[in-house]
Amino acid sequence: MKASLTSIRILFLTLFFVIVFLAVSWAGDPVSVRMAYLQNDIHHLAFWVAEEEDIFADEGVIIDTVGAFRAGPEIMSAFASGDLDMAYVGQSPATVGFANKAADVVVVAQVNTEGTAIVIKKQDAANFESLQDLAGKTIAIPGHATVQEAILLKGLKKVGLSRKEIHLMVLKPPDMIGSLRTGQIDAFIAWEPYPAKAITSGVGKMLAASKKLWPEHPCCVLVVEKSFMKAHPRIVERTIQAHAKATQYVCHHPDKAAQIAVKYTGMDELTIRKAMQNVHFTTELNIEDAKEYVNFLSELGYIQKQDPEAFIRNFIRLDLLPSEIR
Repeated sequence: MKASLTSIRILFLTLFFVIVFLAVSWAGDPVSVRMAYLQNDIHHLAFWVAEEEDIFADEGVIIDTVGAFRAGPEIMSAFASGDLDMAYVGQSPATVGFANKAADVVVVAQVNTEGTAIVIKKQDAANFESLQDLAGKTIAIPGHATVQEAILLKGLKKVGLSRKEIHLMVLKPPDMIGSLRTGQIDAFIAWEPYPAKAITSGVGKMLAASKKLWPEHPCCVLVVEKSFMKAHPRIVERTIQAHAKATQYVCHHPDKAAQIAVKYTGMDELTIRKAMQNVHFTTELNIEDAKEYVNFLSELGYIQKQDPEAFIRNFIRLDLLPSEIR
């Protein structure tokens, strides 16, 4: 009898270790998320917070930061070449990339609304009273098909100016303040904290905040490559959950979040705090404003004419957000 019980125990132990071995073998190496964000873009503060406060780790997500890119279209090119799984990026370049079939991504959460500004040279401020005074001027944008270009052209359209009545120059935001100082450009439009930095450094003056041109306009979003989402749905869900928690952290702990932003941007705290005042951090997606982006980008010729309703159904996934913030 004792020999029989011993044999049964040995059999159970053997089966247990076989199951454990097979589970480990099938699991393979942990899957990491190849992630990107925009260099020094304070809109992406939730990503930095999730990294610094171990929010991704707490959700069981391994982040492999591919890099800090200098403009949204560069991030979409990285998706097109298969180098990214998810990214924090402007809604405009994401829309263009998806519409033109350059990148097979979907939007799964908002990152922020607003948070951009048009800046002029401080010593020339007396010559500018409104956007109409930008006629004939050279204005720097961070890239074509960016959120900033769309907002600028939308604002100019409101005051009766067309694209042909200004001179656009593509500059990366880190180069804009120096170019404004030397007179290479008359104005620039960029994401925060570059407008705030231009002001705190004494070089620039804000001509218009984007929230005045298009209140609560969508700006940056969290996107995921479709095949990655299909292969790893739970990882994507946990990443979105971490993003939502980090966004709440930014809203509830602005002082700590500002310190993290100082670390990631290398800018002073005064600039960071000023910049944060111009940004609305949120995860809530606005479908109607997203449709407006589609229509406006069609008008600019960056995408072919689209049925906004059908486009948004394929491009934005509302169902993946945590239920309490949908």
